Order: sequence, then structure tokens, then C-alpha cells
Amino acid sequence: MIFQNINFLNRGVSSLIRHMEYFKLLTLLDFNYRRFIKFLVIGTVNTMFGYSIYAIFLFLHFHYSIAALFSTILGVLFNFKTTGRFVFYNRNNKLIMRFITVYIVTYFVNIAALGTLNYLAVDLYTAGFVMLFPMALISYTLNRKFVFKEVTS
Repeated sequence: MIFQNINFLNRGVSSLIRHMEYFKLLTLLDFNYRRFIKFLVIGTVNTMFGYSIYAIFLFLHFHYSIAALFSTILGVLFNFKTTGRFVFYNRNNKLIMRFITVYIVTYFVNIAALGTLNYLAVDLYTAGFVMLFPMALISYTLNRKFVFKEVTS
């Protein structure tokens, strides 16, 4: 009986500690909550812009890699200004090369994914749409860690 009570108490303390850690995590996440919401809003605008360019070039019968290339180039210029200004509060144009590097990486990740989905017989319009959210997550993480790190850390 004593061992059951000790075990019950131990589980209760462990649960309380887990909940406290969860609360700490929420507090840390809450710090970036507004920035992440702004990223999603600005990202939606940027995504609509980029996907529109991609779809237009596919409609004009360009290869998907060329459509993604033009979408990425035009999107990078548009995204640099909107993301830097409205999400990370940074208008430093000297960061453009880091930003471009992030988008070179995301371009190749996107092309690999589009190629894989195309190989799996997924329509390229659908494949482009399916890749929007994963590419947004990759882009946000790389921008936060490598481009605008002075502002966010």
C-alpha cells in the first residue's frame, strides 16, 4: 500500500513537472507567436505571388524546373522586401545575398520534391500546391536562422 502511494505521488510529481515544462515551452513559443502569425500572413501573400508565377509559366508550356526557377527568382525579390520589413523588421538590403542563398537551397529542395511527385504521377499543378506548406516551413526556418538572425536572437 505504501509503495502504491509513493508510486502515485511519483507519477503526480512527474506529471506536474511535465506540465511545467510544457508551460515553459508555450511561454517560449508565445514570444515568437506574433512573428510567426505575421510570417504566415506575409507568407500567404508571397506564396500566392510565387505560385501564380509558377502556374503562369506552366500554362505557357515551360518545363516545371524553368517555371519554378522564374517563380523563385521573382518571388525572392518580392519576398525579401515583404518578409524583411513586415516579419523580421529589417530593411537591411545587405542581407540579400544570404536571402538569395536560402532561396537557392529551397529551389533545389523544391525541384527534387516536384520531380519525385511527378515521377509518382502527381500532376505538376497539384505537386506545386502540395509543396507550398513544406517549402514555407523550410524557408521560414532558414531565414530565421541564417538571414535575419541578428534581429531574432
